[in-house]
Amino acid sequence: MGIVRRQKRSEIVAAGIKQLILDEGLKAGDRLPTEQEMAEQFGVSRVSVREATKALGFLGIIQAAPRRGLLLGDVDMDRVTEYLGFHLALADYPKKQLWRARFAIESGALPFAAEALAADAALFDRLRTIVEDTRHTTDVKLRVEADITFHRSLLGASSAGPLVAFNDLLQIFFDRLHDPNPPESQWAKTVEQHARLIEELRDGDLNSAHRTLGNHFGEYSQRLND
Repeated sequence: MGIVRRQKRSEIVAAGIKQLILDEGLKAGDRLPTEQEMAEQFGVSRVSVREATKALGFLGIIQAAPRRGLLLGDVDMDRVTEYLGFHLALADYPKKQLWRARFAIESGALPFAAEALAADAALFDRLRTIVEDTRHTTDVKLRVEADITFHRSLLGASSAGPLVAFNDLLQIFFDRLHDPNPPESQWAKTVEQHARLIEELRDGDLNSAHRTLGNHFGEYSQRLND
């Protein structure tokens, strides 16, 4: 039986505050209850409330405004992403979990990327330029960087903010799973899959795009045994 981690009071309060925000339908700029009111509501000390609001404040969820008290803020996604990436770098996730997470993120973004490519020919041209610029790259390190650039650009094309926020997962994925000495034929195949993928997305052929992405990710299957 696994060990269940005991939550700190401040963590319980933070969860309660987040639920309060959702239940009340609060928006950025709305005022939250005072520390004393929340201490009474959650049955804890003001110290526990203060610890919880500081933790949420670090991510931009809560802001303390002079003479106005605690306000609901805008989440700082850049900061969230930075520390998510740091967490992923420290945590020893099995390679298969990283693979599944990355595939779920990118496959989920394909319909939105297809809409963007269909509506903006210049976007397709930018992605095709990335593909062509990497076709003749011979340096292994540059190839990895080029692969990351392509996938980041494709994910960015989806304009799905919460998905784009997980871009740092790509770097961790490549650090853990890329082949340090891939054969030349493998890189040529990667480039062709990139080219085919954006063409299928531009043409709105999502079934083929999902198939191509699945085949592309299948290249990593032999490296998934930890």
